[in-house]
Amino acid sequence: MTSTNSALIMLAAGIGIPVLAALNAALGQRLGSPVAAGVILFLVALATTSVVFLVSGASLKGALSAPPHLFLAGTLVAFYVLTITWVAPTFGVGNAVFFVLIGQLISAAIIDHFGLFGAAHHPLTWARAGGIGVMAAGVFLTQIAGRA
Repeated sequence: MTSTNSALIMLAAGIGIPVLAALNAALGQRLGSPVAAGVILFLVALATTSVVFLVSGASLKGALSAPPHLFLAGTLVAFYVLTITWVAPTFGVGNAVFFVLIGQLISAAIIDHFGLFGAAHHPLTWARAGGIGVMAAGVFLTQIAGRA
């Protein structure tokens, strides 16, 4: 897969995050329960990933021998979905995603700098830190401009 294809796929995933937040927040309000909306989201996600899993011919062989900390990802995605579903209706999707993005920038820089969890090692240079700062400032400015 080329870098361009990877970038476009991740751009699409990024576009989907606020849409996911808005849709699940609306479902949570309709149901009167962000937790119920989260359960429905994960049932649909399980069905979707199960179909892709079966079609792809992938295997779960080795899952039982994986280090337990690798399964924390499921808890983190549940935390994200439940919190965005609960917070977005009152805080706003834009505000909620703003703080998620800032958290992602910080976390990604730390993971890359130290090569955590088997990630490629990309040191946090002053130039890279400045770029992250500019990105954070840009996200912040979009929120201020939205209120003007």
